[in-house]
Amino acid sequence: MDSRRVEAGMTAALMARHQRMYERATRHPFTVSIRDGTVDLAAFRRWLGQDYMFVKEFVAFLASVLLKCCRQSDGSDMEIILGGLASLSDELSWFKKEAEKWSVNLAEVSPLKSNTEYCRFLQSFSEPEISYTTAITTFWIIETVYQDSFAFCIEEGNKTPPELLGTCQRWGSPQFKQYCQSLQRIADHCLANAPADALKSAEEAFLQVLELEIGFWDMSSSKS
Repeated sequence: MDSRRVEAGMTAALMARHQRMYERATRHPFTVSIRDGTVDLAAFRRWLGQDYMFVKEFVAFLASVLLKCCRQSDGSDMEIILGGLASLSDELSWFKKEAEKWSVNLAEVSPLKSNTEYCRFLQSFSEPEISYTTAITTFWIIETVYQDSFAFCIEEGNKTPPELLGTCQRWGSPQFKQYCQSLQRIADHCLANAPADALKSAEEAFLQVLELEIGFWDMSSSKS
């Protein structure tokens, strides 16, 4: 049997096993409302400010993933993870420009409860006992939820408001999808070689990300 098929099935198996929750995270009413053209722009502004706060915390999370990569892998994944880390500087600049365009004062934004919970989860990855397998699986699914959610907003037949197309194209683009697929291949390789306890930990983190993503979209819609 082709070993690549075995590896490719591991992340796919996670997504299939938890398909309903994955769909709740990637076809949330908030992003569906963007696609349908019915989005409350006040909710979008709330998301913009909160996601800026999240990305600032995401920098430290990704640095912890890179550190685990250096210590626990053969280092062949490093360039892809470094590329992701480097891109966050551009992403933060993009948020600042968008915030100015939408009259969102980032200096006055405080993280809401769901954002705080998500950031606390990210902070936990600095603990050395969390494996690289769990960390890279978590990184992959975080990015994939955004890619799938925003790609849906620019699929054929969308009614996404023109002023939101740039946001959707940022994460919904074919280029970002290719990046997510690169992360998926790394996660597949790690999962294929992981012991049972690491597989269990990775699946728990996968599920927690989906729960936190749903909470983040809920927060954007309702200030929860």
